[in-house]
Amino acid sequence: MSTPTGIDDLLERIRAGYTRLDAEQAEAASRAGALLVDIRYQALRERDGLIPGALVIERNELEWRLDPQGSHRVPQATGHDIQVVVICNEGYASSLAAASLHALGLHNATDLVGGFQAWKSAGLPTTEAA
Repeated sequence: MSTPTGIDDLLERIRAGYTRLDAEQAEAASRAGALLVDIRYQALRERDGLIPGALVIERNELEWRLDPQGSHRVPQATGHDIQVVVICNEGYASSLAAASLHALGLHNATDLVGGFQAWKSAGLPTTEAA
């Protein structure tokens, strides 16, 4: 039987497997063609707004929507080489989500350090949720 792992240790191990992006790097990646994916739930999007151009896919649908081989994929899921930047509220759930995308073969998946709140604090563009 293996020793239980705490969430902090799990996050540290997961994050060691890829390079996370800060808000300015994520914005630059988006300009270069990366897919920004907002996994926050609706109440947070309504409260804080959206990142213009980000694709909204709630966390419970993420793998189904981004699997390039899946029958429920979004049109942007064109292959395993696409760069995906996952964004949650503060940068915790997005790390777990990026690891899950890596398991699907999306080796260019990463996440935004500090999440949407870091994006907003950096003064990067946001819009009100419709």
